[in-house]
Amino acid sequence: MKVYHGSFTRIETIDLTKAEENKDFGKGFYVTNIRKHAERWAERIAAEYNKKPVVTEFEFYETAYTDSIYSVLRFPKPSREWVEFIMKNRNPNIPKPAHNYDIVEGAIANDWITSQIKLYEKGNISMDTLLEKLIYRENTHQICLCTNASLSAIKLLENTHQTKIEEISKLIIVALTELKIDKLTATDLFYNSDTFTQLSDYNTNLCQKSWNEICEMLKKELKI
Repeated sequence: MKVYHGSFTRIETIDLTKAEENKDFGKGFYVTNIRKHAERWAERIAAEYNKKPVVTEFEFYETAYTDSIYSVLRFPKPSREWVEFIMKNRNPNIPKPAHNYDIVEGAIANDWITSQIKLYEKGNISMDTLLEKLIYRENTHQICLCTNASLSAIKLLENTHQTKIEEISKLIIVALTELKIDKLTATDLFYNSDTFTQLSDYNTNLCQKSWNEICEMLKKELKI
């Protein structure tokens, strides 16, 4: 299963010592099989650090769910157990780690859900009311790799989108130099162009076009 991690940098090596405590499923490396959710998180955290959002793709081996070497907990949908598990992991007064699972999978407790859980904690709504509110919410997904052992269940995928961008960029810069533009100027013109901005955006799928077409776009933009 292909999964995604949103951040402001591409993840080449997973370092669990850098993971934060008191998250939904505890300290660990989080991925999702819903790309748009990873993109949203990447935009959110990148804005905090004044960086560009980056989504890193991985392959998660689903055989890990039944492999005896891993201790796995899965929540097919939000439930009383899911809420209680999240509350335990988020509670700063409970010694960490709050569980001994290698891999945990379930829904994400986003900002809205967190606000409802807080109402439940304060006694303002019942568990039944909380669960009823969660039934019709947008489907979400996350997997937390909680231990170093669990990292063998995931593999970094080649960033084909980035690789294509780099290949196209080299060809376009060479084409500009053939128009009697020195390489430094050609490089600056290209990387500061709207064409490059569109090319870098995963959602435009511009990198699926030939480099010649993209080069013509650039020429029209630069009026050369």
